[in-house]
Amino acid sequence: MKKIVFTTLSLLLAFSFWNCEKDDICAEGTPVTPRLIIEFYDAANPTVLKNVMNLAVAEPTFVNGYGYNGISKIKVPIRTNADVTTLNFIQNGSDTDTSNDNTDEITLNYDRIEEYISRACGFKTLFYLNETNPIVLTADGNNWIQNIEVIQPNIENENEVHVKIYF
Repeated sequence: MKKIVFTTLSLLLAFSFWNCEKDDICAEGTPVTPRLIIEFYDAANPTVLKNVMNLAVAEPTFVNGYGYNGISKIKVPIRTNADVTTLNFIQNGSDTDTSNDNTDEITLNYDRIEEYISRACGFKTLFYLNETNPIVLTADGNNWIQNIEVIQPNIENENEVHVKIYF
């Protein structure tokens, strides 16, 4: 009797795996909502990449942000529930000394399209920067960011640079 139960249980397990479809698991490496890719350049020599030091990037209404140090390329998430994202780029913001922080506010204006991936993965959001007013740098009289250039307004993947920042 026990042998029959074991065989029946084995068949049930095998049957359940046969019914598992490809869409039941979101495979690693599946494209997801892309982040904004930004490269930093020297404002005095615009063809030369420049590493950011102690940079913090934070959305003003969030408690936590992202810290970057000693790199010239970063990935920043964009809001998927709005057509505008405001980010504070804080020079010296990821070090412990708050007295030397210099915050520049950048506002991204874009359209969003949700793209279905699969049942397991759900949707991803693609972003398209506004043609006439894609990025606004709020002038505060003490901007460390000198210029912003949109390289690729369609944020559909993380394989290319979308924006260059000169400082």
